Amino acid sequence: MKHVIIGTGPAGVIAAETLRRTDPKCSVTLIGDEPEAPYSRMALPYLLADNIKEDGTHLRHGKDHYKSLGIDLVQDEVTAVDGDGKSVTLAKGGDLKFDRLLIATGSHAARPPIPGMDLAGVENCWTLEDGRKIARATKKGSRVVLMGAGFIGCIVLEALAARGVELTVVEMEDRMLPRMMDHTGGDMIKRWCEAKGVTVLTSTKVTGIEEAGKAMKISYADGSSAEVDTVVCATGVVPNIAFLDGSGIDTDLGVLVDNSLKTSKAGIYAAGDVAQGPELLTGEKEIHAIQPTASEHGRIAALNMAGEATYYRGSLSMNVLNTLGLVSSSFGQWDGIEGGDETSAEDADHFRYLRLTFKDDVVVGALALGLTEHVGVIRGLIQTGVKLGHWKDRLIEDPTRVMEAYLARTQGSSYGY
Repeated sequence: MKHVIIGTGPAGVIAAETLRRTDPKCSVTLIGDEPEAPYSRMALPYLLADNIKEDGTHLRHGKDHYKSLGIDLVQDEVTAVDGDGKSVTLAKGGDLKFDRLLIATGSHAARPPIPGMDLAGVENCWTLEDGRKIARATKKGSRVVLMGAGFIGCIVLEALAARGVELTVVEMEDRMLPRMMDHTGGDMIKRWCEAKGVTVLTSTKVTGIEEAGKAMKISYADGSSAEVDTVVCATGVVPNIAFLDGSGIDTDLGVLVDNSLKTSKAGIYAAGDVAQGPELLTGEKEIHAIQPTASEHGRIAALNMAGEATYYRGSLSMNVLNTLGLVSSSFGQWDGIEGGDETSAEDADHFRYLRLTFKDDVVVGALALGLTEHVGVIRGLIQTGVKLGHWKDRLIEDPTRVMEAYLARTQGSSYGY
């Protein structure tokens, strides 16, 4: 059996290793389009913060790791997929045949259509080369504007702050982390960042960037402007699916997959940030571009490719983030559901906040700030769909009792009176 995997991120690497363990005699080819050893994008902020060296971003260590496993690592770009003929076309020339194909091509950084975004000094923070450019361009006291205060933006924020730059964060929406936090949580994180010396501009739109001598001038919709040395763009990502035009594989925002990570074409699977598959709570097809989902996708897709039928229950939206020492998390349907209930507890002075959302007597979503001890329990309640019974009313009164509720309903502890 000849397996080809496009993409050398966590989904692709884990899939390759799983295939090798599951079917020791099969052929495994892993294709990546960057001139680097397979690495984790989530490690780039640690590189920028000087907490690790470049090899610390690598997913696997040891020069001959892939060779020792009999995995053929190819550095090339796949430009087309023939779904019927079962082959992929390589940019450097030639086609590669497969019996089973995994598409794990991830995403690329999105840039808004703003004048000046192509200037030198305007960088993404998505590839290892992006990280090198930002590291060269920024030092203590550098004037840096970070466009975007979403999940990726706030990870980059942490790294830039560690470099000692003079940092301004600009977000179009009315709060930080708008797809992860409600207004209470987003505003709390903004206050925290401002107290740490970061300027945060929410409800602010960049209208243009232009050269200003050795610096740049960034302009905003309200007519104000500022001189900056570097602009870092973290305004979202887009799944890499353009090369699939004409392949016959069904796509939407990403590659559509079922509960085995199979696409519409026999023998072809997708995993990671590029895969749009079932969501755990609703069954609707969504993209959850997070590393835990990518890792699980890679494992399950590989088992199915190897003939070991494995059912994927669905991905759960979950994010855990450390922003300058304030840990925030969100899970599932944190913004609530129609006809559902919710409850919250807030200690604004101490930056502590917890919100739970319910469908009947089941927790289906949660937000938490400054409450790291609850993260695992909340995730467990949501993923397992534990029926709370009378404990729902107790959590409505005091959501911080989630640990008691979890133990009572799952362990039969004395809390279950």
